[in-house]
Amino acid sequence: MSSDNKEASEKHAHMSESSTKEAMPLDWTRVDAAAAPNHHHGDERPIRHPWDVVDINKEDTELIIVGTAGQKITHMGTNLGDYCNPFLQELILRSHVITKMEGLFTFTCLELLELYDNAIEELQCLNEGKGGAPGATLRVLDMSYNVIRSMEPVKFCPHLTELYLANNKIKSMAGLGGLSSLRKIDLGANRIRVMDIQELSGLVNLEELWLGKNKIEEIQGLEKLVKLRRLDVQSNRLVKVTNLTTQVDTLEELYLAHNGINDDGAAQATGLALHFTQLSTLDLSKNCLTTTLPFSHLTSLDDLWFSSNKICTFDAVEPLGALTSLEEVYLEYNPVADEFEYRKKLKEIIPSLIKIDANMIGASGGLPAGGQAMTKEEELRRIQEQVVERARLESNNDN
Repeated sequence: MSSDNKEASEKHAHMSESSTKEAMPLDWTRVDAAAAPNHHHGDERPIRHPWDVVDINKEDTELIIVGTAGQKITHMGTNLGDYCNPFLQELILRSHVITKMEGLFTFTCLELLELYDNAIEELQCLNEGKGGAPGATLRVLDMSYNVIRSMEPVKFCPHLTELYLANNKIKSMAGLGGLSSLRKIDLGANRIRVMDIQELSGLVNLEELWLGKNKIEEIQGLEKLVKLRRLDVQSNRLVKVTNLTTQVDTLEELYLAHNGINDDGAAQATGLALHFTQLSTLDLSKNCLTTTLPFSHLTSLDDLWFSSNKICTFDAVEPLGALTSLEEVYLEYNPVADEFEYRKKLKEIIPSLIKIDANMIGASGGLPAGGQAMTKEEELRRIQEQVVERARLESNNDN
């Protein structure tokens, strides 16, 4: 074998041997081994507690550590209370790699707990301290973007006003029933199939319910929610809108995009056929609608989002002319949006419009020059000119 071939063969053998070695995760390779506080036996990954990542001031009533930059916490620590103010009110450990809730039992004054974007598998340690601490005093709990399968332990937080559990693996609403102080719940992007009336009926003060991106087939269980203002059930499995009678005088925003609602499903007597008195925003994008007739009585609407349906003609849009308060409409990605002078005709049908498909209509009430939609740059330039002109006038008045 020539010396050149031998050198190449040895280099290849060395590379093959190196490639078989287990690669360390990038995050851990940045850690100075001497600085790492300790390790699991047989595990090369360091254990990082909150006090290993930042200097904690025991005088502070809030502890906020965000892991999007710098080192990530792996463990909260069973002795977390030893490092913190005993009267801690806010604890935020966002975007780390924490897998277990622990060390919370000493916090008898905690009002906000946020462990958003971690790897926590279970809600725990919410009632292990004196007087049911920390759950007994919590007002806001944010456990979104984890891998939690059951929300039942939230029952240990009777004074919650806001609960965020989006992007987990939750299948049931169990645990909500006794939380009568709740005003906002976000359970989006889970695996919920049923809006449980037993759990929802106790939420008499609830104002916002966000249930987008689940597997819900029917809107139900809202009979006792007499203060509900915002309801989000988009990206589910709905084919009709029903059971909203209780909300006829409270509902302000209703989000129903990405479902399978057709004309009949939108005209149900206990759904959108009701005469909602406060409804200002209705989102029905990406459904199966061929007409706007089911919505011609919703005279309180300001915004109607109707993109990506099956509206083919201006006759199908004509019923919206009765909505004298309608300022913004989205009809893009419907066949009618390809019609000649689409924007001009929409403005003629609905004179109150200010925006069509997110584009401003000309300030004079007509369309911009050429009948074309204003670009974002043109809209920003127009706003800037107005601001400059206003400042100039104010300056002249001062002089």
